[in-house]
Amino acid sequence: MDVGELLSFKPKQNPKRDIADEEGESEVERPGKKQKQFLTSNVKPSQRSSATYVAPPVVEAPAKEELLKLLEQDENNEGLDETSLKRMILNFDKRVLKNQELRVKFPDSPEKFMESELELHEAIQLMHALATVPELYTVAVEQKFIPTLLGLLSHDNTDISVAVVNLLQELTDIDTLNESQDEAAVLIDALLDQQVCALLVHNLERLNEAQSEEADGVHNSLAIVENLTEIRPEVCLQAAQQGLLSWIMKRLKAKSPFDANKLYCSEILSILLQGTPENRQLLGEIDGIDILLQQLAIFKRQDPKTGEEQEMMENLFDCVCSSLIHVPNRDRFLKGEGLQLMNLMLREKKMSRNGALKVLNHALSGESGRDNCTKFVDILGLRTIFPLFMKTPHKLKRKGMSAEEYEEHIISIIASMLKSCRGSQRSRILLKFTENDHEKTDRLMELHFKYFDKLRVIDAQLQRNETDEEDEDEIYLKRLEGGLFTLQLVDYIMMEACASGAASVKQRVLHTLNLRGGTVKTIREIMREYAGNLGDGSESEAKEEEKQHILQLLDKF
Repeated sequence: MDVGELLSFKPKQNPKRDIADEEGESEVERPGKKQKQFLTSNVKPSQRSSATYVAPPVVEAPAKEELLKLLEQDENNEGLDETSLKRMILNFDKRVLKNQELRVKFPDSPEKFMESELELHEAIQLMHALATVPELYTVAVEQKFIPTLLGLLSHDNTDISVAVVNLLQELTDIDTLNESQDEAAVLIDALLDQQVCALLVHNLERLNEAQSEEADGVHNSLAIVENLTEIRPEVCLQAAQQGLLSWIMKRLKAKSPFDANKLYCSEILSILLQGTPENRQLLGEIDGIDILLQQLAIFKRQDPKTGEEQEMMENLFDCVCSSLIHVPNRDRFLKGEGLQLMNLMLREKKMSRNGALKVLNHALSGESGRDNCTKFVDILGLRTIFPLFMKTPHKLKRKGMSAEEYEEHIISIIASMLKSCRGSQRSRILLKFTENDHEKTDRLMELHFKYFDKLRVIDAQLQRNETDEEDEDEIYLKRLEGGLFTLQLVDYIMMEACASGAASVKQRVLHTLNLRGGTVKTIREIMREYAGNLGDGSESEAKEEEKQHILQLLDKF
């Protein structure tokens, strides 16, 4: 090829690659960067024929400034000390004051105070840095930060009050409080002095949970109460008296679909009732028993749809059990047809059956359960309870409850009815032990041997691990948990049936004892121990009468 040919030579023109083809090829990415993918399905063929350069998105100046500001804040948080905290609080106070002044000056012109409101919101966000340094809580309290902050819970703009709630939730986080307990105590004292629970309830009443931010504000408000009660159990009473109990009952009663806040309300209610007798009394006075029964009635014929809804149902059952410790609430439970609801739940065999058993056990127990025991027999409760006594359901049907717990509740209910019922109701119970060739007496003996064998194993373990440090009460409690409590109730029912029932019942009991190598002596020892530990509770007179009754049964046996 000569020089002329070389100069005139042109390389063969290849057609430009289609963008769709390029997407199929693997590209080498730069380390630390993600390749952006651009959708091309809507691009016309004529547009795809020419490759176009797509410029990366440009960060505008205001966005840049915001990013730099956030980075600067993060750097400042790392080194937050007393001086910088005081400067932050001073800035916070100025923003609060400025917003208040503009709101008073221009009440009908939101555009005049909107900028100050944004600045105030930003100042609240900056204060989250304090939660990372709980050692400085004392400084914040000394600078009168808490009264100013809590004052914003009643701010006209709920965005501001919700931001304050979020900050308080972070400041009172249980892990943070445990890091610096002395400083945390100062913070909690300051919050309680300003009646934080009352302010939270006032704010809760105006929040609209249809908006996600305000729904989060409700959740965080309840979290603050939970955090405070975990550190200071006495806050349970203060919170209830300052309106939280009434608000929770109103929230549970509201005809709204199940959500996380409804679940959280049931959890907080359970905490408020668990160890505070005054709250149980207050619940009864505000018709709380009826509201709880109405909420539980939803599950009498249908199971909870989710695990969270099941948890709420269990919390509500626990709340009813706690409330029944207060004696006047048992009468409210009776008048509110709580027994009929529990009886129906047992018959329907849904998930609510376990909770219904627990509630029935609480409602019928003790001297104060006498009226409920009589009513339960009258509403044909024996037809429900004795089939459950005869056969413990399979573990899948009593989900969440062991066979031992299940049997304990059933036996406790029957024992309570025998203790409390008189006349025809008592005769109907005793008659059950002669039905179908004494099948219920045989079941009673089966349970006696089952729990007697369990107790022997526990006694052998305690004997092997015996130490001088354990006193008699501790050992007795371990034996009760190991099966002694259920065994005592089984033997009590057995003695009642033998003493007051048909003569054939006692003959069947003695015959079964002889067949299986049992003795009357062991039953006497168990019941003497049971009688010996009665009479120390609050109902001392009633317990003393029961003790004498058991000793009389022993003489007859």
